[in-house]
Amino acid sequence: MKIDKINLTGKKETFEIAGKIFSDKNYDKLIQNVIYRQNANFKGRKAKTKQKNEIIGSTAKIYAQKGTGNARHASRKAPIFVGGGVAHGPKGESSYKIRKLNKHEKKTSVSAIISNKHKTKNLLVFEDFKSEINKTKKMFEILKKYDAKNALLIFDRNSKEKIYKSVKNIPNIKITDVNHFSSYDLIKYNKTIFTETSLKELDKKYE
Repeated sequence: MKIDKINLTGKKETFEIAGKIFSDKNYDKLIQNVIYRQNANFKGRKAKTKQKNEIIGSTAKIYAQKGTGNARHASRKAPIFVGGGVAHGPKGESSYKIRKLNKHEKKTSVSAIISNKHKTKNLLVFEDFKSEINKTKKMFEILKKYDAKNALLIFDRNSKEKIYKSVKNIPNIKITDVNHFSSYDLIKYNKTIFTETSLKELDKKYE
């Protein structure tokens, strides 16, 4: 499969890949399920309140069951009292189940999203960066030129090292490699940008 790549001067060239990363099938339902599960698993559920049985204090009945004219109560650990337990409060991380995703679902969703980006021209492939770019302004101008002010950059190791300093402070830009991105990242950013080497690396993983 032939893919267009762009060098920093704007000149287009083509290179060959197997094309395993691209899919012609519609996986919208799968993508929706994968994104839902990933978001659910990303949430930090650290808040925790004490239940009635976790409150330290006397378990003695606060007054007689009958004859006082008041409602029937047990100890002061009941949720209706100040200092008592909390009814139906958050219970911490351990009480929430992790929604599992198998490898096939992850790979298929990534392939489907990248294919959609390619069809809608929101997928760009840059030539590998051979020289270092230290200025944020220069890198921003490159991204602006290709309307990539909201973009996920999935670069090979050498290219990433050469531009990391110049891109890390640009808002709405995330730079990573082929081993550290998810379907959610692909959906979150408008554009997805690979280098020639990184796209080949990802394509090999799908063989």
